[in-house]
Amino acid sequence: MSTLRLLAADGTVTDAALNAGGSFTRPASALQSRVAYAAAHVVPKTHADNTPGQPADIDWDSTLAFRRNVYSWGLGVADAMDTAQRNMGLDAAATRELIARSAEVAREEGGSVVVGVNTDHLTESHVSIDQVIDAYKEQLHFTEEQGAGPVLMASRHLARVATGADDYRRVYREVLESATVPVVLHWLGTAFDPELAGYFGAPDWQTASEVLLEVIGENPGKVAGVKMSLLNAESEISVREQLPEGVRMFTGDDFNYVSLIGGDTTRSLSDTLTRWRSLSAGLRETKRGHSDALLGAFAAITPVASAAIQALDAGDPDRYLEILGPTEELSRQVFAAPTFYYKTGVAFLSWLNGHQSAFQMVGGLHSARSLPHLSRIVELANASLALEVPELARERWHGMLRLNGVDV
Repeated sequence: MSTLRLLAADGTVTDAALNAGGSFTRPASALQSRVAYAAAHVVPKTHADNTPGQPADIDWDSTLAFRRNVYSWGLGVADAMDTAQRNMGLDAAATRELIARSAEVAREEGGSVVVGVNTDHLTESHVSIDQVIDAYKEQLHFTEEQGAGPVLMASRHLARVATGADDYRRVYREVLESATVPVVLHWLGTAFDPELAGYFGAPDWQTASEVLLEVIGENPGKVAGVKMSLLNAESEISVREQLPEGVRMFTGDDFNYVSLIGGDTTRSLSDTLTRWRSLSAGLRETKRGHSDALLGAFAAITPVASAAIQALDAGDPDRYLEILGPTEELSRQVFAAPTFYYKTGVAFLSWLNGHQSAFQMVGGLHSARSLPHLSRIVELANASLALEVPELARERWHGMLRLNGVDV
């Protein structure tokens, strides 16, 4: 039996049995019970200057092949989001090219793609409200021209210049008025980006959510959904309950997605599955029974996520939790504090699973996590059957350990 060598934070070395993998199958038709997007990362050229502050030099073949693989599992792709290292290595020119290329791949594959719209092409750190609006509109119109669905990401520029809720209402109102297709609004929490403190005009989510809901209510037909990334199931359920008819909640909660996506479908599961179900016990009494998904975690566990939703499609919520439940501990490790370095874990799993030839990231962020942290990811990916080709993952991981002086 093959084993995995694991490295603890105190330097202790242990071994774990290598699992055979999940033997998951691609869906024969489109997924039905949930809309699910995997927020994909970018793969740089191995020989590029992948160091902090350098422009992104992207391996387009590997980057786009990753997206084709996501489509083959029935999931959509969320692109040019924070997963792709916006504000952390993915510059404006590379972002525009990524959006154009990804939209083209989506058309070729018959897949659904949404992409991030932001203000991050502005070179000044402090700008006026009018400049924020114009910057949003510029990226929005480019996205619409490419045929991709827009996700209005939270803007650092807006967070800096806004003096209260009225500024947020004005910016979103004017940007939404110019949209030709419904958009998804993205609420990104400070765990992902500390510069977004007080977004929507308040430090607490209860008050801020009132502003968000007012923006949606004042712009009927302009908002297709909301992506919540506060890592707080209570806030997501609260907002979800108050959304107008036809507006979806896309969970961005990489800590609690199992219960949020499963929702009231899972109310009658056996006691052995209570751990995952109880994360949002109040969900069983709500009017809107589940969230859809737009998750960085799903880029790391695409086959597992697909298999779990296929189980829901087949009317088998027990199987859904059996498949997806164990991945939540893996996701919590990938997204552990400081959470904004979670991209390192996504790229690491992409490399272990054979989707890129080297463990490299734009901006040098492949160095953002310690070797014991990565070891725990290996351990949990193995336990949750997220290693797609286990022997390849073992070979690559052990090679990395040897390179760092760990006896294997």
